[in-house]
Amino acid sequence: MNRPAHSTELYCAAAAPEHVPGAHRLTTPLTMLFAAATGIIVLNLFAAQPLTGPIRHSLGLPGSLTGAIAMLPQLGYALGLVLLVPLADLIENRRLIVRTLAACAALLALAMLAHAGWLFLAALFLAGASSSVIQMLVPMAASMASEARRGRAVGNVMSGLMLGILLSRPLASVIAGSIGWRAFYGVAAAADALLALVLATQLPRRAPMVQTSYGALMRSLWTLLKDERVLQRRSVSAALGMGAFSAFWTAIGLRLSQAPFGFNFYDIALFALAGAAGVVVTPLAGIAGDKRWGRAALVIGHASMLTALVASGIVGAGWFGFDPSAHRALAIALLVAGAATLDAGVVTDQTLGRRAINLLNPSARGRLNGLFVGVFFVGGAAGASAAGAAWAWVGWSGVCAVGLIFAGTAFILGLLPGADER
Repeated sequence: MNRPAHSTELYCAAAAPEHVPGAHRLTTPLTMLFAAATGIIVLNLFAAQPLTGPIRHSLGLPGSLTGAIAMLPQLGYALGLVLLVPLADLIENRRLIVRTLAACAALLALAMLAHAGWLFLAALFLAGASSSVIQMLVPMAASMASEARRGRAVGNVMSGLMLGILLSRPLASVIAGSIGWRAFYGVAAAADALLALVLATQLPRRAPMVQTSYGALMRSLWTLLKDERVLQRRSVSAALGMGAFSAFWTAIGLRLSQAPFGFNFYDIALFALAGAAGVVVTPLAGIAGDKRWGRAALVIGHASMLTALVASGIVGAGWFGFDPSAHRALAIALLVAGAATLDAGVVTDQTLGRRAINLLNPSARGRLNGLFVGVFFVGGAAGASAAGAAWAWVGWSGVCAVGLIFAGTAFILGLLPGADER
């Protein structure tokens, strides 16, 4: 790809191979630490969703702000992707990660102690912003792996991230249901503080490869998004997959609570645990990318998403004449299998996408990861919003149709020439 002449500063290290000192290689214990860290931190973004009712009543918030409790952490995260994650290309990474995570722990503790609604919401928003430290950890892990094993490394770390996303809601509900919502935020604050201490002792130093100003760093985001074709294609594909994922998981609890399933909250939590089995393919997707099987793996991943959504429509909405009331056990089993298969397809797309962008330009790795996640975050929000409207309009059948639109578009994009770049 031709680099713009005015972007020399951005790409000055791109042509040279990245040097990773032997002492800083990504070992198995460090890989497990990165995966566990991302899984723990991502709880901050989704755990508020099942706690909105108790929090609203406890703090005396008006009903109009109920949605803000679940939305603000993710809005903060989006802001952090733009304003904080690019700092990984400017500031020594270990120091940046530890301080950002320590700030996150302090903000979660403030949310636990807050009795004023505005203070709680502000703390939640800022905790979401500092939770973007996840996207500093992923490129750091990638930088410590050799290029031949980078896909596997990213896949292993992503497995922790996806498990955290899937388990955040049931875990938050169990903790809050047992010892209260404030205790949940206390547990989350303590976990992040302990994690910051561990990372401070275990992470190697990683200095950025270029020297520039924060303003130039911000201006370069548009240049990267405009010029990097691999980033464009991979992030759009991931956004479409995340849209299908969000559509399914936004409404599945509503469907399972209805006849003939009649699930209570704990049943739904167990369903989420079973559906999380799909993340086992994450390392396999990374290996496929490393072995140059990425194109085939991407097609299989997208086909898996489509298959899962069709199956979910059949057993959940009675497509093609299936009667879930007459075959309740079979319908539940197929919904669990569909959830796991959908998750497997989505994480395959995301893992291959992350591998691709982490092979682009070491000096811009923080910004590339921030942009990638920012784009697919928009896709997830779009999928959740569309699923909510579809559920209100035509129920589960509409939700599956929304998911199929997102997944089908991703499938077509994956078949176009150049989709197997990197």
